[in-house]
Amino acid sequence: MRLHLVKLCVGCDSIEDLASWQAERLKQRRKAGEKRPHLFHRTFQTPKRRDELLAGGSLYWVIKGLIQVRQPLLDIREGSKEDGTPCCVLIFKNELVAVRPVPRRAFQGWRYLSDDEAPEDLGRLSATGIDAMPAKLRKNLAELGLI
Repeated sequence: MRLHLVKLCVGCDSIEDLASWQAERLKQRRKAGEKRPHLFHRTFQTPKRRDELLAGGSLYWVIKGLIQVRQPLLDIREGSKEDGTPCCVLIFKNELVAVRPVPRRAFQGWRYLSDDEAPEDLGRLSATGIDAMPAKLRKNLAELGLI
């Protein structure tokens, strides 16, 4: 069974902001000599359900109180922070997939998200016109519980 993670995207105001930040990180890594750089995120806790997460799971980013976008997981590795402290490294596909905005309260770290609870991709909702709405309008409607 496929499983996902959900995590706060601290400091980002929008999906576009996250995309811009990640594009800059990839540019820096290429400049540093990496031929095929991947995006990653370091986290203190290592997920115990690795196999389920790597069976097609994604990390769902919470931006400004809403789950707004997902990023497919490629791998989960042991690593270290810049100061040498051990950590878990979540490695992502270089792809952001907008999802139906769903309100989510603040929390620390990450949480598991079952496939049943995961919001639908906006691409799958294109017949409803939700994907064509400006991000701010989607956010406002989601906060009101209308989408």
